Amino acid sequence: MNADQIEADTVSSQTDETPIRQVDRRDWAALAASLDASGHALLPGVLSPAQCEALARGYDDEALYRSRVVMARHGFGRGEYRYFRYPLPSPLHELREAFYPHLARIAQGWNEKLGQDLEYPPTLQGFLDRCHAAGQTRPTPLLLRYRAGDYNCLHQDLYGEHVFPLQLAILLSEPGRDFEGGEFVLTEQRPRMQSRVEVVPLRQGDAVVFAVNQRPVRGARGYYRVTMRHGVSRLRAGERHTLGVIFHDAT
Repeated sequence: MNADQIEADTVSSQTDETPIRQVDRRDWAALAASLDASGHALLPGVLSPAQCEALARGYDDEALYRSRVVMARHGFGRGEYRYFRYPLPSPLHELREAFYPHLARIAQGWNEKLGQDLEYPPTLQGFLDRCHAAGQTRPTPLLLRYRAGDYNCLHQDLYGEHVFPLQLAILLSEPGRDFEGGEFVLTEQRPRMQSRVEVVPLRQGDAVVFAVNQRPVRGARGYYRVTMRHGVSRLRAGERHTLGVIFHDAT
């Protein structure tokens, strides 16, 4: 399966709604409030089952990817993932471009709360131009595959000087049918406090937007930084695929 075949499969599953229209129709005020409150927001039904299955079937197509990572070789956990190469297949390309402007406005608000003098361009290409000028030219969207016994250690997806502070994970498999276990996990480390853990319930096609590194939290003396990490608990059975949508490119 190549990128054109994935695009044909996903387009045929859509009616009059493109991924861009679906993204623009979300309640972004409510999503921003959820991100401010907990560092993540759940978006049900971002991809259809047909789109999810088309992307998952493409995992073994070498032509779609620039590299493959076996987690156990690097101490990242168990399982593996592949980084897509440019050009990205549909609907990944469309989703990345459609989500970016909404998330950039939220990220800009976070910077202001933390007193950071950093502005994000209004379009994804503008931000990628900034990454590429700094030597961050390798695409970071990825497809992850877990099988029984696999898991992903808590981590952050930081790939260079320029880091967009929000990212997206979309579950391509259906819990209870395709796999057991394998929950998406977020941890939050507040200063001088124990880490707080949250499990985010996802169904096939659902997305979670979450903080890549740090997020602002209001305290008695203003806003302070809270460090976030994410991972996946051990898979008990079956096979699980996840699409990771990261907006900054890598060195």
